[in-house]
This record gives sequence, structure tokens and C-alpha cells, in this order.
Amino acid sequence: MIIEVKNIDEMLGFGAKVGGLLNGGEIIELVGDVGAGKTTFVKGIAKAMGIDETVQSPSFTINRVYDAKNNIRLSHYDFYRLADAGIMAVELGEVLADPNTVKVIEWSNAVKDILPKDRLIINIDVTSNEARRLLISADGEASLKLMEKIR
Repeated sequence: MIIEVKNIDEMLGFGAKVGGLLNGGEIIELVGDVGAGKTTFVKGIAKAMGIDETVQSPSFTINRVYDAKNNIRLSHYDFYRLADAGIMAVELGEVLADPNTVKVIEWSNAVKDILPKDRLIINIDVTSNEARRLLISADGEASLKLMEKIR
């Protein structure tokens, strides 16, 4: 599935659309260059999940966790600075199994081996200064259902 967004507001809106469909347990992998809009997309998800905190990129902290409504959490990972998962593999493995946490993962190469097959993958391509093309794919029952709801 391909989604075109024209600007930051549309990226936030699309993130909010996806965020409104999440119930906990979902895994979303974001793929894109630095500045492509991955964290902006997560800000939209957070807004729809009722998160009032300011969402920031976890580039330096690796993970940021936000409490959402209905006892759901949003765990936002960014593995840009890691060559391999190391000790983070243990933590991520525990979080991946948590049915009450939505997991959003950027720069996943360091953890590809431990990610489950059932996840939504969103490739964000920069098409102009503000416009982006999102190529969305899914593999697995839960993520395929989520992708259908996004349509």
C-alpha cells in the first residue's frame, strides 16, 4: 500500500489515523533516512493514543516510553547508534512480548534477528522538501489486519 503525504501536518494526521487503530501489542517498523519524518509519524500516533507528553526522538536514549490511555504504553525505539543489539536484545525481547505496549522501532538493523515476522513496516521516502511517500507492508495476521484497517 502506498500513501502520499504532502507536508508535516499530513504526516502527523496519518500517524494519528494509525494511532487510533492501535490497541496494544502491535509492532511498527519505520524505515527512512534521517529527517524523513519517522518521529513526526510517532508524534501523530502518540496524540491519537492520548499521550500528552512531548514526543522526542530516542536517538540518544535508544528508547522512550509513554503512558497512553486504557493502560496501554507506547515504546519508541531508535537503534541508529547501535551496530548490534547487545543487552538491548533482552529488553526489547521482553517488550515485544508485552500485549499492552505498542512498539515503534526505527533503524532496526541491529535487532532484525529478534523482531517477529508479524509487524507493520512503513518505508518513508522523501519525495520533496515536505512531501513523503509511505510504502506500507505487513507480514502476519495481526499486522495484515491493521493494514486493512488503515486502507
